[in-house]
Amino acid sequence: MTITTRFAPSPTGYLHVGGARTALFSWLYARKHGGTFILRIEDTDLERSTQASVDAILEGMDWLGLDYDEGPYYQTQRFDRYKAIIQQLLDQGHAYYCTCTKDELEQLRAEQMANKEKPRYNGKCRHTGNVKPEQEAVVRFKNPQDGVVTIDDLVKGEIVVANKELDDLVIARGDGTPTYNLTVVVDDMDMHVSHVIRGDDHINNTPRQMNILTALGASIPQYAHLPMILGADGARLSKRHGAVSVMQFRDDGYLPQALLNYLVRLGWSHGDQEIFSIEEMVQHFELDNVNGSASAFNMDKLLWLNHHYIMTSDPALVAHHLSWHIAQLGLDEANGPALVEVVKLLRERSKTLVEMAAASVYLFQEFDSYDEKAAKKNFTAGSDEVLAQLHDQFAALSNWESEALHQVIINLAESLGLGLGKVAQPLRVAVCGSGVSPAIDATIALLGREKTLARILRAVAYIRLAA
Repeated sequence: MTITTRFAPSPTGYLHVGGARTALFSWLYARKHGGTFILRIEDTDLERSTQASVDAILEGMDWLGLDYDEGPYYQTQRFDRYKAIIQQLLDQGHAYYCTCTKDELEQLRAEQMANKEKPRYNGKCRHTGNVKPEQEAVVRFKNPQDGVVTIDDLVKGEIVVANKELDDLVIARGDGTPTYNLTVVVDDMDMHVSHVIRGDDHINNTPRQMNILTALGASIPQYAHLPMILGADGARLSKRHGAVSVMQFRDDGYLPQALLNYLVRLGWSHGDQEIFSIEEMVQHFELDNVNGSASAFNMDKLLWLNHHYIMTSDPALVAHHLSWHIAQLGLDEANGPALVEVVKLLRERSKTLVEMAAASVYLFQEFDSYDEKAAKKNFTAGSDEVLAQLHDQFAALSNWESEALHQVIINLAESLGLGLGKVAQPLRVAVCGSGVSPAIDATIALLGREKTLARILRAVAYIRLAA
């Protein structure tokens, strides 16, 4: 069998983490089996679909690195095909026109609810013939009334649904536009989708779609319905739990590799392994190992994973993503050191790229003032002389590297009979503007000779003016 999977989001909002996990599992299954992964934009809901949402989906897929072999296909470009299939179903007796009004259907539903019956269409127009009436009419699929539909779900196991529990669903609206359950069937058939991997909120649609596929003489894909993602409180994941948009995680400073690693472990496992490279995900992924139970989204664990990836990933990869955050702060990369070196300097103390970018501002632009508390504590009587001597000794160095700079600081502290902090802390405030930074020798090595010396002189002048 040739494996073909698809990710088919509706462009009515951002790409959320549930959709991203579905896309990831579909992508992994296709990659694992040397198959084809399709991106399909299901934009037939003309009132709610927007170009902004399409762009958000494409941007999210690109940021995650989930490349697709075909697409993006757009359902709105296939209306002629859907119209032909609807007519085919009408001609073959598998569909019929329904002229029941909205008021009639609402009254029917109210009566069924009052009688504690399952609300469903009663088939009133089922036998009135397939000639299109003069008044506006929807088209309904003539669902089989006997037998069962058996879904051999690759995650949930066997699911059996009696056809008598399924009503005759609408496949074309009164204006002729097709509905979701029709378009998805036609697309899966035409695109030769072998495996439909999607959220378990679609389980109720699956037997209906299988019956339409059977009526069309098409092969039935294998289905795998993924359990939902919950918040820490056990409720379905939503905005109130924090970031749920994929690009919000980008904005909050997460690496896509960290988010993918976290998402793959939401419902799937390979032994006790927690950290997976993309290559390892592809190597080990199987639907057999997807858990059928819902998973809870844990932001603390994702944050830990993100720090792990910042620490262990190729600095060039981290720098690539850091560049976006540097730009968001209005900083010009050209005014500072290479971002790869910034990553190496700050990765140990940065859990997110937002933190890393914020901690690197002094490397790219001058600061207007010193942190008040840090200056008061470290710019004390005599610190101007310490800084002045540091300036002169740094200026005399021919080798501007951490080891040589460190030795100057050590030697000066010893010669003056001061603790290391009495030398290093005033220096840190002078060059960084605050009392917090990575190792000061590594910091000024990266800041560079010219900026370091200028900032030391500025601090000396500041201290003497304030005295």
